[in-house]
Amino acid sequence: MHTIEPYYNWRHLYTAEEDELSPFYGREYSEFEFSNTVYNYYIHPQWDDIDSRTLYIKILFVDYDYNFAIIELMGEWNDAIENDIQTLKRNIIDQLIARHIYKFILIGENILNFHSDDDSYYEEWYEDIKEEGGWIVAINIPDQTQHDFKKARITNYISFIEDEKWRTFNPMHFFEKIDNEMIDGVS
Repeated sequence: MHTIEPYYNWRHLYTAEEDELSPFYGREYSEFEFSNTVYNYYIHPQWDDIDSRTLYIKILFVDYDYNFAIIELMGEWNDAIENDIQTLKRNIIDQLIARHIYKFILIGENILNFHSDDDSYYEEWYEDIKEEGGWIVAINIPDQTQHDFKKARITNYISFIEDEKWRTFNPMHFFEKIDNEMIDGVS
């Protein structure tokens, strides 16, 4: 797991540690000190700690004019024991919503599995953004994990889209593609 890095080809366009409005503003990274783990497995030091023992993120891109964020996820999404959705919502999402971010693209290729609990934080997140025309889209969540999300009825709040070519887009074009799919009702 320590070799899985967050997507880095947009770093010339945006870095959360240089964005004064970002929850990670001022953060410094090491390429050599591996300190964060998912269970007993070290993960790459470029992933951002959100105060969860199992879920890490990387804010890949934010556009405050178009009100969207692209966030990559890594690890196990565990609401049953760790209440990761509460941690993510309170520590990151609420700060972004306060900055008028209403459209969220979650890249989930590196989510190992999902353990559900109550859906109230998903509902709260959705309620916080829907009046502004907001949405939450999860991209490339593994099939078994998608099944677990669907079983927990999280799909009432998050749409799932498969897009194997997302890395070939620049972030604005990728957002426009997803936004158009959401306008067309594809989920």
